[in-house]
Amino acid sequence: MAKKGGKRKIIGMISEESGERRYYTTKNTMNTPEKLSLRKYSPKLRKVVLFTETKKSLGRNEVKPKK
Repeated sequence: MAKKGGKRKIIGMISEESGERRYYTTKNTMNTPEKLSLRKYSPKLRKVVLFTETKKSLGRNEVKPKK
């Protein structure tokens, strides 16, 4: 069975050319501490462009304290 709360985090991918956040993926922060850059298809521009990991937190990885 897989462990919960592992080293993988959800990240958003933002386009370098149009600035849209289109793709979401997970990455292992222990193995790849640097920013992730992937060439993906942008439907807005209708071509393949470079998408990089966002600096912003998506709010999905934080554990909210109990009251």
